[in-house]
Amino acid sequence: MGKKGSLMSVRKDIRVVDCTVRDGGLVNNFYFEDEFIKDLYRANIAAGVDYMEFGYKADCDLFEKEKFGKWKFCDEEDIRAIVGNNDSDLKISVMADVGRTNYKRDIIPKNESVIDMVRVATYINTIPAAIEMAEHCHNMGYETTINIMAISNANERDMRQALELIGESNVNVVYLVDSYGSIYPEKMRELADLYLEYMDPANKLVGIHAHNNQQLAFANTIEAVSRGASYLDATMSSMGRGAGNCPLELLIKTRNTI
Repeated sequence: MGKKGSLMSVRKDIRVVDCTVRDGGLVNNFYFEDEFIKDLYRANIAAGVDYMEFGYKADCDLFEKEKFGKWKFCDEEDIRAIVGNNDSDLKISVMADVGRTNYKRDIIPKNESVIDMVRVATYINTIPAAIEMAEHCHNMGYETTINIMAISNANERDMRQALELIGESNVNVVYLVDSYGSIYPEKMRELADLYLEYMDPANKLVGIHAHNNQQLAFANTIEAVSRGASYLDATMSSMGRGAGNCPLELLIKTRNTI
C-alpha cells in the first residue's frame, strides 16, 4: 500500500481532534476551571479544529464524583454551560471506556444532546464489547469511533481479527493508539497500512492517537496521515498522560497540506 498524500497535496478527509481536556484531564483528575475550557473552546473554533473532546462518560457508580472534576463524567448540562447549543462548525466528542461507562444509562439520544461523536476506548481483548457499545451509540444517532489502546502490545493475528470485526460494524472510524509512545515511524507505517487494508474496503476511516514518550508523537502522526489516516488527535502544548501527546499547535499548521 502506497502513501496517500504528501507535503504538497491536500486531503479533504483530514479531521483534527483536540483531546486536551480528556487526555490532559488524566494529569489533574479533570479539575479544569470553566474559563479555561471556554477559552480552549473558542481557540479551537478560531483555529479551525474539527472536534473538541470534553472528557469521559465515566460511570459514577465506579468513580466517585467528589474525587474528580466534572470532565470525568461530561454531564450534558456541564457541556452546555460551556458551548450552549454549539452554534459553530466545531463538533463535540466524548470518550466511553469499555467496562467503565454505563452507556445505556448515561448516553442519551443524539437529538437530546450537544455531543456529536462518542469514541469507545478498548483493548484488543474487549473488541466485541467495544463494538456493542459503538453500535448502541450509532443507533442513538452519534458518530462513533473505536480506539484500540496499547496497540504495541497486540499481536498481528489478534489485530487482524479485531479489524475484520470492526469492518463489519457501523463504526465510522477506527483509531490506532500508541498508548505508551513506544512506536517508531517505520512501525507506524506498517500499522497504518494494516488498518487501512481492512478499513478502506469497508468504507471506514482510520485515526491516529500518539503519545510523546520518545518525542515522536508528531512524527508518527504525520507518518500515519501520509499513509492514509484521516482523524488526527492532538492536545494543546502536548498536555496529556505521561509524556503527553502530539502538540496541537504543530499539527494544526499541517492539516490542509497532506
